[in-house]
Amino acid sequence: MTLLLLQMAVVLLTTLTCGWIARRLGQSRVVGEIIGGILLGPSVLGRLAPHTAAILFPPSSLAPFDTLSTVGLILFLFLIGTDLDDASLRRSRHTASLASSLSILLPFAMAALIAPLLQSRFAPAGVARLPFTLFLGVSLSITAFPVLARILEERRMQSTPLGATALICAALDDVAAWTLLAVALTLIPHTGHTIGVSARLLWLVLYIAIMVGIVRPIAARLATRFIARHNSIGLSYQLLGITLVITLASAAATDAIGVHPLFGAFLAGLCFPRISHWQSSLRSRLDIVVSVLLLPFFFALTGMRTRLDLLAEPRTWLWTALILAVAILGKMGGAALASRLTGESWRNALALGALLNTRGLVELIVLNIAFNAGIFSPALFSMLVVMALVTTMMTTPILNLLRIPQREETLHQTRAA
Repeated sequence: MTLLLLQMAVVLLTTLTCGWIARRLGQSRVVGEIIGGILLGPSVLGRLAPHTAAILFPPSSLAPFDTLSTVGLILFLFLIGTDLDDASLRRSRHTASLASSLSILLPFAMAALIAPLLQSRFAPAGVARLPFTLFLGVSLSITAFPVLARILEERRMQSTPLGATALICAALDDVAAWTLLAVALTLIPHTGHTIGVSARLLWLVLYIAIMVGIVRPIAARLATRFIARHNSIGLSYQLLGITLVITLASAAATDAIGVHPLFGAFLAGLCFPRISHWQSSLRSRLDIVVSVLLLPFFFALTGMRTRLDLLAEPRTWLWTALILAVAILGKMGGAALASRLTGESWRNALALGALLNTRGLVELIVLNIAFNAGIFSPALFSMLVVMALVTTMMTTPILNLLRIPQREETLHQTRAA
């Protein structure tokens, strides 16, 4: 217990410090937290002070970290699901729908083109082509919805047309990416699961239908009756407890199917009643525990899995540059092209592309799932972590370069001639 408490203190201090430095440098806090995790891993602490690293983070002691980080990720994905605005999604037209589609399809298609090259060089032996391509496609096409929301909030852009469009696109991207990820996970043999691939796909479709078609409307009706009966819109501790029970049960259900508990947590968030006071109360109560206490353990584990020393050869860095180029051209280019096709100026189109090119924490979650499933090798995992860091760090400088104001921005004010 002494070692675990010491590890927790070191991890929290490192990630908080790096997050504060990142904010001082004009970056999102999550960028610093990711770098903090890498500093504690073999790439930095393991090379500069290997004896200290072996004493402080012996491999045999990391199981509690894995458990704590998984619980944190379950709650985090649940909060992402609760943040999706149904009304905004239904109002989505032209720019949002087209930009979201192209910002998923274009990087996914480009990932499929380079997947055979990367698989032959960096995939573990025995990995099938289809799961590898799906995981790589999701890795290059996903947008970090919470990081994007935080950047917009920090720049006070969340209520502007540009910010609202970016949030809608990111929300649609998240739903599509997590659905593709769930399909990819069903195609992988799971230790301890006797359910075949076809059966897992069938159970997955059935579970989604039950959650979205039955549980969600029932939850909405029960919430409305509860508010009317008690004449209060407050989220009580009992309701919070029931919510957490449902979230954990949903995560356990998808894990039993052989998909991943995070997908079940995300579905539970989608089914949470869209009552604004409940949503804000839920986030205020859980966000501190999740963001400050539990997620830093995930960053630490990611840093310990990131082996920058495996990228020492120039040839490997060339492949990393190729992955980065495909990620940027596909994601940013797809969103910008779609925005331009709907009549927006190049300035606003590129700004939307830069916002959707943000990956950050959600990207790391996908990469860790692929790593744990044996789809990505340590070298490829490290290359994709570098890509996630660079694309997230690019967002704010590009917005500043485009002179996107931090207060008032009208998406439709500058039409192309």
